[in-house]
Order: sequence, then C-alpha cells, then structure tokens
Amino acid sequence: MTRRWVAQLRGASVRTRIMVALVALSGLTLAIAGTANYLVQRGDLHAQIDDSLQREVREFRALAQTGLNPDTGEAFTSADELTYLAIQRSSPEENEGVLVLQDGAVRWSAPEPVPVRLEADAELVRQLLARPETDRVEVSTVQTSTASYRAAVVPVQLADDPSPARLVLAFDLDQELGELHRNVGIWAAAGAIALAVSAAVSFGLLRTLLQPLHALRSTAAAISADDLDERLAVDGNDDLADLSETFNSMLDRLQDALASQRQLLKDVGHELRTPVAILQGHLELQDADDPDDVRQTQSLALDELSRMTLLIDDLSTLASADRDDFVQPRPTDVDALMADVLDKASGLGDRDWALVGSTSAKASLDPYRITQALLQLCQNAVKFSESGSAVVIGSEVAAEPAAAGGERRRTLRLWVRDAGIGIAEDDVESIFDRFSRGRNGSRAEGSGLGLTIVRAICEGHGGHITVASTRNVGTVFTLEVPI
Repeated sequence: MTRRWVAQLRGASVRTRIMVALVALSGLTLAIAGTANYLVQRGDLHAQIDDSLQREVREFRALAQTGLNPDTGEAFTSADELTYLAIQRSSPEENEGVLVLQDGAVRWSAPEPVPVRLEADAELVRQLLARPETDRVEVSTVQTSTASYRAAVVPVQLADDPSPARLVLAFDLDQELGELHRNVGIWAAAGAIALAVSAAVSFGLLRTLLQPLHALRSTAAAISADDLDERLAVDGNDDLADLSETFNSMLDRLQDALASQRQLLKDVGHELRTPVAILQGHLELQDADDPDDVRQTQSLALDELSRMTLLIDDLSTLASADRDDFVQPRPTDVDALMADVLDKASGLGDRDWALVGSTSAKASLDPYRITQALLQLCQNAVKFSESGSAVVIGSEVAAEPAAAGGERRRTLRLWVRDAGIGIAEDDVESIFDRFSRGRNGSRAEGSGLGLTIVRAICEGHGGHITVASTRNVGTVFTLEVPI
C-alpha cells in the first residue's frame, strides 16, 4: 500500500509533491511538539499529585505526633479515633478521595461532599487489603478495571491499641488526565485545521511561485528547430529568475549555434560547388589519349583540391570558434611573441619586414591563436602589396583614463601595416564577413575566411579588430585585446 502511494506521488506534479512534503513536514513538527508538550505536562501533573499526597501525609503525621484530640484536648486512645478525626478534618482536592481500612474492611470513608468515592471501587479496596502490613508509607499507582489511582497508604498504629489501621489518600488519575487529554484533543484539532489551511494556501502560493516553471515548459514545447525566438520573461531576482535567465542564455547559444550551422552548410555548399563543377567539367572533357591534356587536367584538379582542403580547414577553425576552449590564454611575453611572428612572417614573401614597439609586458593570451591571426594579416599584406614594399608589425600597451574609484584599463594593441593597394571604402565594413574578398581588381587565392578567423580570434580574447586603409597607400589592421 505504501509503495503504491509513493509511486503515485512520484507521478504527481511538482506542485503536489512540494505541497505534500510541506504538509507532512509541518504535521511531523506538530506531532513532535505536541507529544513532547503532552509528556512534559503529564510528568508535571504526576509530580503535583505526589507533592499533594506527601503534603497531606505530613499533615496527618503532625496530627498524630501531638497525641491529643484538638476537639476534646484528650489523648488519642485508638487508631480508629485518630483516623476518623483525620478524615473529618481533611479537605480532599478535586479528583481526590480518602478512606480508612481496618480489620480487613473499610472502616471510614470520606464525607459525603467528596465526589471521589474510593470505597465504591471494590477492586481497589481488595487490592489495598491484599497488601501486607508495613510500617512505611507507600505511594504507588493502582490500576483497576474502572480507573487508575495514584495512592498513598499510611500505616496507623497506637501503642495502646492492638488494632492498627491504614489511611488511604488517592487521586483518580483518569479524571486528572481528562482535562489534559481534552486540551491535547483541542490542540490536535486546531493543528489539523491549521494543516488543512496551510495545504490550501501553499497550493495557491506554489502555483504562483512555480509559474516560471510552467512558462519554461510552455516555451520549451513551443521551441522547434525552425523557431528559437521564444524567450522567458524574467521577473525578480530569485532562483527561478536565475533559472529563466539561464534558460534564455541557453536558447541564445542554441540559436547562435544553429545559425552558425546553417551558415556553415550554406557556405560549404556555395564555395564547394564551384571547384566541384570545375573538376567535373574538366574530367568529362579530358582526352584520355592525350598525355598533355591529362597532365593539364591533373594539375588543375590538384590545384582545386588544394583550394578545397584550405576551405575545409578554415571552415573547421570557424566552427570551433564558438567553443569555450577555442582560445586558451596563458601568461605570454609579448615581445618574444612578436619576434617569433616576425621570424615566421619573413618567409611569406620578399618584403621589407620590420618590427616596432617594445611593451616589456606579459599578457594573458593564446600565443598560438594570436600568431595565427597576425600571420593571416601578414599573408594578406603580401598578397596585396608589391615585392620589396614595407610591412611593419608592431605592439604597444595603451592605458585608458580610470573611472571614478576604479583602476586604469590597459589594452594591448597589435598591428600589421602594409604599403599595398588598400581597401575600397565601401568594402571596409564587409571584409570580415565570410567569403568576402573585396573589390581589389583581382581575385587573390584563398578561402575568403581569413579575416573572419582573425576577428573570431580577437573576439575570443575579449577584444576587437579595427582597420584603417587608404587606396594605393596601404592598410593597417589593429588587434585590441584587454590585458
């Protein structure tokens, strides 16, 4: 039964499960608190009863020790006389009774106004009479079929009286505990009502609090590969608001990834279609019996395949640009890095290579990616400049004015300047787009992705790239990366 109930609870909604958990926890708390309170009050009640019995025993002993009847002034001559006077002078508390046992029977009982009639419980009388005679006061709990008693039995023996007696003082525990039980019942009923109200209120509150989860589910259900525009409304600054922001950020990343994937497929299809068509056309028209034609077709095919390999490599680089590990910065000596770039760039072409600037700084960079970006810019400089012209590589650290109460922001600038044909003013804004080659008057070799990769590397470092160009004078590409 319990397993089936647990299984049904697991299949319930989050709101129902949370509400059940809250009500169960509240109920357990009330039960523990109520039980502890009941046990403490019950213990206090037993202590009060015992204190009352002991006080009455002391009062009786005080009367017996005087040895004189306060009504007549004469000495007590029998236990019967002493106990009768004690009963007549006693004032039993509520739910308390008194009687005297002598010679195997009830000798005296409480006055008529006392409501608790111990002598009426024959089973109690039999149990008390069955006890052996003793000279000590006995305080114990006596259980009968009709009631439970807390009783004090006081032996009474006078020197000149051969007939001893026993004074019995007893509280009806059931009556004493009745009021406590009624209070506990009222408390339990109030607790049950409070739990019911708490369940109803929490159900409504949870519906409001968990509304972002319902919106999350609805948004997730509305999302498809063709529509990633849905976003959650972010309200407040609690955990659910953080969840909504995280979900929206995830959708942004998914949308960017899908857009990048679609663009990649589009670019691949567009750029590979031309070399494939060239290869197919020349192979179809190739004269297999003409060695010269075969060699020319082979050379052309290898050239187109090399261009396709370059395109695939560049596309793979761009595809990884969205990954967190695309750039892996580490402390890098900028001067040593620039010297290494100059050494590698000097093999790209017959140019007047020069390195200017000395930062003497260490920056958190990915030296492999920065080298890749600068060499790409150097390769472009070689493509669009004349043999022997100047190509300058430089670096500097610029410090921006500090904001109020803040630190100065430092930026590392790396640039490549050539004396080539420059870039048309209308092309400056688009040269970083994929497969954009500009209008330089000639179609240079390459995939058209070089500057796109350079921009991705710069942005991966948290920076940006700028370009300044004048036709037939030269171009300067500058990478600005925050240190």
